[in-house]
Amino acid sequence: MPELEQTDILIIGAGPVGATLALALRDSPWRVTLVDKRPLAAQAADPRALALSHGARQLLETLDAWPTRAATPIETIHVSQKGGFGRTLMDRAEYGLPALGYVVRYKDLAARLQAGVEVLPACECLDETGLVSLEPEVDGAVATLERQGQTRRIRARLVVHAEGTPGDDPGVQVDDYGQQAIICDAIPDQPHGHRAWERFTPDGPLALLPLEQGFSVVFTVPPAKADALMALDDGAFLQALAQQFGSRFGFTAVGRRDRFPLALRQRRELVQGREVWIGNTAQTLHPVSGQGFNLGLRDAWQLAECLFAGGDDPGAASALAAYAASRRLDRRGGAFFTDQVVRLFSNNVPPLRWARGLGLLALDLLPPARDFVARRMIWGARAWP
Repeated sequence: MPELEQTDILIIGAGPVGATLALALRDSPWRVTLVDKRPLAAQAADPRALALSHGARQLLETLDAWPTRAATPIETIHVSQKGGFGRTLMDRAEYGLPALGYVVRYKDLAARLQAGVEVLPACECLDETGLVSLEPEVDGAVATLERQGQTRRIRARLVVHAEGTPGDDPGVQVDDYGQQAIICDAIPDQPHGHRAWERFTPDGPLALLPLEQGFSVVFTVPPAKADALMALDDGAFLQALAQQFGSRFGFTAVGRRDRFPLALRQRRELVQGREVWIGNTAQTLHPVSGQGFNLGLRDAWQLAECLFAGGDDPGAASALAAYAASRRLDRRGGAFFTDQVVRLFSNNVPPLRWARGLGLLALDLLPPARDFVARRMIWGARAWP
């Protein structure tokens, strides 16, 4: 058996949420170990786009981890439905903000966070390291890790799970939407003007997020249509995209296409003994309105605050119970909002189409109602009185 090493907090998952937690703990007295099964170079090469709220920017700036040059601001958001009346326009000027949100490539945010983690004096980061087993103990847990054929055993007083969307796990409730998201970059035939578009269709929402000189596209459709769209050549795919979006502008080029199935996954219990779950491993939301990743960043920040307030023991039951209680409103609110939006808008039922149109029109004509929705998209539960 390898020698048993000691750490205070073991974070499984060194992606943006796990790295954010490590940075939020930089002024703590605890030793932190970050573990990730992927090589760090894989994060540096990941071209996916992330939608970040202005609240996420404020959080990351506090940690000196905001990738200023890599972020494309969203100044306005246009929301509409295909085949029906009504639309809503949200503008950053209404809230006195530089932007409502931002679009950042995963690799750029990961690189900025990793640069901060690397200089933390009491933090060790182990990439290409798999978790073989985790044995709970009264005052912690022992993790058996494997890296390049070598085994390490580490005892931690607290284990934080931040490893991403869970697979088959009896502790996670899964509601399948029967939709798949096709994601890609597309170049429009005119400047995007820092406007994001959310277009609801009977197949599912279509989002165009300004990124660099083009858009990051999230094209939601049923699985059979996803198969057909993925089989098209670039020209035919751009025609299908334009048909779904409408005639406001066209597209001249498209990048690599990927797809993934969509489901609402919610872990029933965030805390079990001295283990706690944050980010996508705690809840995975539908990408509509871009709430999931922002929710995960707030998880990391709130957990750090609760651990600081809990005393010397980072795995104290009182601190973990306070964390679970403090996240209840934000988690449930985010999941309920995205779930209801998807179910209300992903159909072509005439009465619902009229109701949706009236709702969009009311949001556009009533600033207090629009303000209510916008502030909760930007700041989550912190915006609730």
